[in-house]
Amino acid sequence: MINKLIANITKTNAPIVVGLDPMLNYVPEYIKEAAFAEYGETLKGAAEAIWVYNKGIIDATYDLIPAVKPQIAMYEQFGIEGLIAFHKTCEYAKEKGLVVIGDIKRGDIGSTSTAYAVGHLGHVQVGSNKLAGFDEDFVTVNPYLGSDGVKPFVDVCKEEGKGIFVLVKTSNPSSGEFQDRIIDGRPLYELVAEKVVEWGSECMGNGYSNVGCVVGATYPEMGKVLRKLMPNTYILVPGYGAQGGKAEDLVHYFNEDGLGAIVNSSRGIIAAYKQDKYAGFGEKAYADASRKAVVDMIADINGALGK
Repeated sequence: MINKLIANITKTNAPIVVGLDPMLNYVPEYIKEAAFAEYGETLKGAAEAIWVYNKGIIDATYDLIPAVKPQIAMYEQFGIEGLIAFHKTCEYAKEKGLVVIGDIKRGDIGSTSTAYAVGHLGHVQVGSNKLAGFDEDFVTVNPYLGSDGVKPFVDVCKEEGKGIFVLVKTSNPSSGEFQDRIIDGRPLYELVAEKVVEWGSECMGNGYSNVGCVVGATYPEMGKVLRKLMPNTYILVPGYGAQGGKAEDLVHYFNEDGLGAIVNSSRGIIAAYKQDKYAGFGEKAYADASRKAVVDMIADINGALGK
């Protein structure tokens, strides 16, 4: 799957991913009103509004971008109906040729991790049938439980031709409480990075592994070190834009071939129409505002990379 992601990035010349992390207050009023008129102010009504909103953004941006990253928590808050919207969003994005990175941050003991991996990346046995659940292309994985929690995902990736992104150094302010702790003279995130390389060696694509990692845009000096530790690992980079990460800080996340990293923006794109810069589009043209925000982000990242 990493080969497909790289092919999409190369085709679009856009090392970015749009985070489909919708909150109901991001959704334009006219979409919510239509959904509530049909289904009432219910969980189903909210999920319908989210789905219509997502579809508009995908329709407006799919030709510019290689991938989308729906964050499952934003859908789970609406219960089963929200998960249906999540699944519909994933399927629709794949129909448009996009790679889907399910931001699920799972990780548990072996049997439970296997069930998560099967449910999101693989096929579950139902009688004589093997059926896909959510069927994302990649998912994010929390390595805190160690290899027991990660290896089941790697095994399913090998079987299904899928991929994962393992959390190494996240972009949130308190990440250092654990991730920066010094163990045997080295920060913990470096030790996790070395395990990512080990896991990834079992699951290689053409030059890069199907086992990628997550390194936040808000810690560029750490990103520079981690890039050297993981030369064949693709880095998913959250924290650009709204969280403070700047394009010029991200240069060292990439390899000399211009590949090796994909930068995420969520509300900076999907809620662009709410920003002063794009307010002229208005809520009816929210998707057009998102398209312009994508164009601007691509130019910003590629400009920093000297492309």
